[in-house]
Amino acid sequence: MAKLKNIIKQLSDNDYETIYNQLMDSGADKSAYLLKSMRDKSVSDTAVMDELDVNTNAYYTLRSRLNQKIEEYLLQQMENPRTDILKKVANINEVLFTKKRAIAIATLKKLEKELLDYDLASELTIVYKALKKLHINSPDNFNYSQLYNKYVAYTLAVDKAEDLLAEYFKKYGSYILSGEETDKLALTLLNKEMLSTSALYDSHRMYVYKSCINIFHRLFVEQDSEMENDLEPIEDILDNVQKIFESYQLDTIYFHLKIVHEFLTLEYYNHYKVYRKAETYFEEVNEAAENLLTNYSLFTFPSQFLLTKIDRHLRMGLEGEIYEENEALFQDYESNTNDIPQYVIYMTYRSLSCHFAKKHDEAARWINNLLNEVSLKKYPYAQLEVKAVLALQYCIINDYDLFNQLINSIQRQIRILNKETCEHVQILAKMMKISISEAKRDKYDKIKALVDKFNSVPKSGFTPTSLVKMDDEFIRVLAREQ
Repeated sequence: MAKLKNIIKQLSDNDYETIYNQLMDSGADKSAYLLKSMRDKSVSDTAVMDELDVNTNAYYTLRSRLNQKIEEYLLQQMENPRTDILKKVANINEVLFTKKRAIAIATLKKLEKELLDYDLASELTIVYKALKKLHINSPDNFNYSQLYNKYVAYTLAVDKAEDLLAEYFKKYGSYILSGEETDKLALTLLNKEMLSTSALYDSHRMYVYKSCINIFHRLFVEQDSEMENDLEPIEDILDNVQKIFESYQLDTIYFHLKIVHEFLTLEYYNHYKVYRKAETYFEEVNEAAENLLTNYSLFTFPSQFLLTKIDRHLRMGLEGEIYEENEALFQDYESNTNDIPQYVIYMTYRSLSCHFAKKHDEAARWINNLLNEVSLKKYPYAQLEVKAVLALQYCIINDYDLFNQLINSIQRQIRILNKETCEHVQILAKMMKISISEAKRDKYDKIKALVDKFNSVPKSGFTPTSLVKMDDEFIRVLAREQ
């Protein structure tokens, strides 16, 4: 919220008036009022909600849409200079055929400088190709031939870096669900390949792309202690990327990648438990969660934010608020069943949100929809976790028939898999069996002992069962004392 107010206050008078008038003309009176209140006066959120006569959920949606409108407007403003440059590149042949040689060379040299500022490698090859032809009878022909070859290679390197980004985060999805060491090795090799590719060029674009993988890899795959000692500190990388974004504010790719940078900064502070600084970034990423999940899987692993969000709300005792927030955050979201890891995490997140809100029937529906939509045979451990979350909902709502069918399936799967890696699921299954048993004696104490044991078992990878809040209330619910 603070960032939105900051942006609004920093808008020029002309930009502010334009946005305000656009909102009024489109009938978005409430958004226009919110814009005006943030620009003109320091009014509390509660006062604005009262004035607009909206609840917290509607207010959350309103400010998110206002933020989106402002971003769209600013993006339109920044696209114009870059569009002009690309138009000039498209008209190079016109320059070659209609202008005198000296004027054509001067025009191309000016265009070269602008393209270098934007780091537009593909367009630079067109410029150098033209300059090479214009200097065919000059010693400079060799120089421009070399520059042409250099930027052809660089264009291919940027394409390769973008492919590596997409491949890395696709592979990470498999790794988080499978926990396989071969997937981890593949991620390490992809990270090294990105580092090697980016090291060939002194390029801010390659540095930004490299940071997307390198930071994520060091936070979630290999800890710094497992890697080389001469690595650039993550905080320095984040600072350098921020400086690049500030230096190239008209770059549309960087404009969109700001949310990835904020997400990585949030995860960095969260990883090292610097929660006060993490909060600075949480709200911005949270408001953009739908966009992050929909459009950024080629540059990061967006679903990790959902796991971070649950962890954060549990830590702050706010887990019951997630359910209502989801109605505003994901009202237009369309999940992609072809991206199985992202889909599994999203659907499980929605189920756990219902569980925290004590809407256990709805929690079960989310998991059932997940299991009906995609096959998890490739990821048996993830499938076991998801089934365990579903069994817990059946246990709580006393649907004994469905619970017994599912718990038998879970126990068969545990026997097939390595029991040591499924120990925490075995313990949860014992809790649930004690809960539904007809014996009423010492249920609370037995379940409490198992909860302590469950919490002591180390867990890694995708383990949504570890996100179930096993407090005194949970124990009493399973012990049938509530």
